[in-house]
Amino acid sequence: MTAEVPRARATLDTTAPNQARIANYVLGGKDNFAADREAAEEILAIAPEIRVMAREGQDFHARAVRYMAEQGITQFVNIGAGIPSESNTHQIARSVTPDARVVYVSEDPVVLSHSRALLATDSNIGVVEGEIMRPAELMADPGLRRFIDVSSPVGIVIMSSLQFIPHEDDPYKRVAELRDLLPVGSHLMIVHAVFDSRPEAVGPIVDVYRRVFGRVEDASRNRAQVLGFFDGMELVEPGLVYIRLWRPENPLKVRNPEKAWLVGGVARKPAP
Repeated sequence: MTAEVPRARATLDTTAPNQARIANYVLGGKDNFAADREAAEEILAIAPEIRVMAREGQDFHARAVRYMAEQGITQFVNIGAGIPSESNTHQIARSVTPDARVVYVSEDPVVLSHSRALLATDSNIGVVEGEIMRPAELMADPGLRRFIDVSSPVGIVIMSSLQFIPHEDDPYKRVAELRDLLPVGSHLMIVHAVFDSRPEAVGPIVDVYRRVFGRVEDASRNRAQVLGFFDGMELVEPGLVYIRLWRPENPLKVRNPEKAWLVGGVARKPAP
């Protein structure tokens, strides 16, 4: 058995910036605090296009979840879920499969409290405390098992959380462990910022995260490195691409795909 990263229970600290609340602010939400807004503005000063990227990331999420539902996936696990918005995984999946079941996973107390308050009345939605770095614990969680049949194909949604996990923590190993726990036919969706087209932004953004979040590691990656998360899976067309290029609904939005420097892909777990 592979040892997992020790779990430290998250507590609410409104004086320290938080990734989920920063994302909420960038998307125009109100569920954030002054520390989150200050950190977000520092990052936006370096790369103001991040506001557009955040919205396009949501659009990709909708296309990808809809695709998985169209392939027959009826149950989803959203790992690293953010604060509920107007276009959540369950709403998208249910546009194809009305009885789709979804479990939202987060280690952030604000995300957990908001999610439980807004989604508690839905008998096919669960909210579980957890993260990608503890895949075995997560997939065995009774709260998740209440909604997810782990013997049937599952759609895994990972929106951006991997891009904040440094190389030293070996997130590739954790994603591979999760893959091995999934049944054949399961799908994995990943979105990740890359710096192939914005190499000059790496240093300044990493410096902000080091100062604001007290980090010493660098979690920045390029497309080739992100591709490694899909090892052992079969990427569906068009592969791992800039999100504007992934099955666009509006051909006009494929212009200058590198301007939204997020890559995304969906892969299927094949039979052995």
